[in-house]
Amino acid sequence: MRLRKAGAAAALALAAATAITTTGAPAQAAPPTKQMEDLDRGVISVRSGSGNLVSWRLLGTDPDDVSFNLYRGSTRIVTGLTASTNYLDNGAAADASYTVRAVSGGAEQGASPASLRFTGGSYLDVPIQVPSGGTTPDGVAYTYSANDASVGDVDGDGQYEIVLKWDPSNAKDNSQSGYTGNVYVDAYRLNGTRLWRIDLGRNIRAGAHYTQFQVYDYDGDGRAEVAMKTADGTRDGAGTVIGSSSADYRNSSGYVLSGPEYLTMFNGLSGAAMSTVSYDPPRGTVSSWGDSYGNRVDRFLAGTAYLDGERPSLIMARGYYTRSVIAAWDFRNGSLTKRWTFDSNSAGSQYAGQGSHSLSVGDVDADGRDEIVYGAMTVNDNGTGLWSTRTGHGDAQHLGDFDPARAGLEYFKVSESTSQPGSLYIDPRTGQILWQTASGSDNGRGVAGDISTVRVASEFWSAADGNLRSVTGNTAGRKPSSVNFLAWWDADPVRELLDQTRIDKYGTSADTRLLTASGVHSNNGTKATPSLSGDLFGDWREEVVWPTSDNRALRIYSTPTPTDRRIYTLMHDPLYRVSIAWQNTAYNQPPHTSFFIGDRMPTPPKPDIYLR
Repeated sequence: MRLRKAGAAAALALAAATAITTTGAPAQAAPPTKQMEDLDRGVISVRSGSGNLVSWRLLGTDPDDVSFNLYRGSTRIVTGLTASTNYLDNGAAADASYTVRAVSGGAEQGASPASLRFTGGSYLDVPIQVPSGGTTPDGVAYTYSANDASVGDVDGDGQYEIVLKWDPSNAKDNSQSGYTGNVYVDAYRLNGTRLWRIDLGRNIRAGAHYTQFQVYDYDGDGRAEVAMKTADGTRDGAGTVIGSSSADYRNSSGYVLSGPEYLTMFNGLSGAAMSTVSYDPPRGTVSSWGDSYGNRVDRFLAGTAYLDGERPSLIMARGYYTRSVIAAWDFRNGSLTKRWTFDSNSAGSQYAGQGSHSLSVGDVDADGRDEIVYGAMTVNDNGTGLWSTRTGHGDAQHLGDFDPARAGLEYFKVSESTSQPGSLYIDPRTGQILWQTASGSDNGRGVAGDISTVRVASEFWSAADGNLRSVTGNTAGRKPSSVNFLAWWDADPVRELLDQTRIDKYGTSADTRLLTASGVHSNNGTKATPSLSGDLFGDWREEVVWPTSDNRALRIYSTPTPTDRRIYTLMHDPLYRVSIAWQNTAYNQPPHTSFFIGDRMPTPPKPDIYLR
């Protein structure tokens, strides 16, 4: 462990834009700094033409005057690099090894760990171990595919490890009956060493809405933990069974609608269960969640939030079609303790049925503490309702700084109900609807991000709207070819389109292909998402992780393109970091930052953080 402190659409909405609010905790004049990971430089070497693109992290705690010296082996090849944190070493051998040394106040610091070489050229394969398939009680055979992933530094050495969920081929949507195979969760080092495997057992059903896992350092010891819902028969990474090993609560339709439910915090290095408590919210009466056969009762969401402004808390939630309940937990001194519970049944009818198939976390009221943005409503850091637009359930949502000319964060979401606006652009501090698009269909997808250089702000588009829109809700040009994920990939700060197993550059007349990943598959059916996308290594651009077609490796792609931009590692921006943590939740969404990244962007603020 290391420890270091350190137009038409707008007119449609503006006249009637209102939100229901409740009084939350008062704003803090001087919010506390947030606890973040003590990461190393994350030096990587990616083959680019006849040379290597070497890139590394600018840490959130680096002094303003920091520059970098780059070494190939023992030879210093670049001195005093300040414009960026990458360098194209033309003509270098593909297997060259690199280190960087930070320089501040005229003094050169110690060498970074040696570069991680992307041996596939622009990708690195991390070997993974496919679980054996099986047969359900009704005689149906199944196999396994690598699904969603997350990262955390589980051993405190400054380098990320990967936590991966395995889904059986008979995984089900909650609306579908039938047995499923068990869900497995693994942890891997980047060399493919498996640290542990957790078997969630027969009493946890497989599917996108059942298992949401969080990877984060909750207790501040410099090592990440892993949290998820468990049940009788769950076997931890050390082989210990939680509850009864023989209990089987599956009914004849394959649903699990009885028996105890638990929440477990696992040791990130060993996979051993450290604290197991009763899951809150409990299922209670199945029909109280909206139906009696098990569809709505087992819709789970999860996240991580800085509710006190300094240290992270675990967020576990249940329900969004009718009743919604959110529980906040702290993990301190080896134990899970409940911080608060929000229940729409007691909070008010305006909070019923407002949840989405994902959630967002961020400081929407600028008091230094995070709120839970839960579809068409938001819950304050103290567990009280903050606002509700009463516009109902949706499939996608985005929270970030999308407009640099406007103070604070902005929020974009789409709606499933045909009687509600198709999409909404919202002030997340108050819930005021700034603009909205016409209703009339189930709008299943929506994206927000700066993909065009026409204006200094982000653009917004969705499946049921034929237009690309600006921050004013006016038409902003040709709609992109995909409505899915995003990634910062090439040299400029404008974001690229990530869909299925490809990355495209948006253009006013057509999109340009930048990457077609080879020998990999996307996940989650028609959602076609990667296992993970985020700023995992190197400079501020994002990596994309897909499983190989045979599910024997996670293939991590990184950009081969140099950039002249110097931006702190996005993983030291707390909003972005918690976005990575909740990315695997239900209908996966791309992460966003608390500051604007895009064309003609202002200088990014230095993160107000300390490192553990």
